[in-house]
Amino acid sequence: MNLVCNLTYSNLTTQNLKKMENKLFSIKGKVAVVTGGGGVLGSNIAKHFLAEGAKVAIVDIRQEQIDEKIAEFKQISDQCKGYVGSVLETESLEKIRLEIEKEWGGIDILINAAGGNTPGATLTEEQTFFDLDMAEFDKANALNLNGSVLPCQVFGKSMAAAKKGAIVNVSSMATYSAITRVPAYSVAKSGINIFTQWLASEMALKFGEGIRVNAIAPGFFIGDQNRKILLNEDGSLTERSQKVMARTPVRRFGDISELNGVVQFLCSEAASFVTGSIVPVDGGFSAFSGV
Repeated sequence: MNLVCNLTYSNLTTQNLKKMENKLFSIKGKVAVVTGGGGVLGSNIAKHFLAEGAKVAIVDIRQEQIDEKIAEFKQISDQCKGYVGSVLETESLEKIRLEIEKEWGGIDILINAAGGNTPGATLTEEQTFFDLDMAEFDKANALNLNGSVLPCQVFGKSMAAAKKGAIVNVSSMATYSAITRVPAYSVAKSGINIFTQWLASEMALKFGEGIRVNAIAPGFFIGDQNRKILLNEDGSLTERSQKVMARTPVRRFGDISELNGVVQFLCSEAASFVTGSIVPVDGGFSAFSGV
């Protein structure tokens, strides 16, 4: 027994182990759809996936953003396509799904990166709950929750037919505990959490273990939507971001590229037994009490 083990391990050279590791986490050749692919989060993931050998289709409502990103992506790989479509319109997404299936044969990965907070649904420091505009509340809820449910329903058909695939939704730290001023966004992202768990169960029970559904919960990253809230004009921290740093053990904001490895893991064979999980990528924010 020991002899066999010794012989086995002696054959596992560093090079062989590296090959096994690369295969385990590989997404090479996979067809990935990224909604919100013209935005910061979606385009960042799409670019990383292209560099890792995946075929990537980005979906965005803005033609100019798509054209700009596709031109950038093609410097890495020509295995990329851009589609104008709304994550809130079934007909629009169905047309895109059929075009992708015709081009590449199927869909292996769906990244629901469309979403984000909306200005009208964000309360100012002076406003209270009673000032909340319900029309704006519905708009934010639809964009973030419906805007993930509908792509799953449409692009998930391709996965159900093949009985394999990986879906990654985007949750938020706003679902772990109450964060002031963003009620609509918090409610919508909390819906993403239970939807992720529900769909993970639904897919596995009805279409087999080959389809997995997970979510990431990003911590605090500086982007166009929150820059004015988190940074003063001189680049210093606002009062709000000082509170964030007090609850973040690593004492810094995240870099958007630090989401890439987690998303790739969830879409690879390395995560073959991971489904229904919401993974924090937050520098310890969700774990730390502040004391």
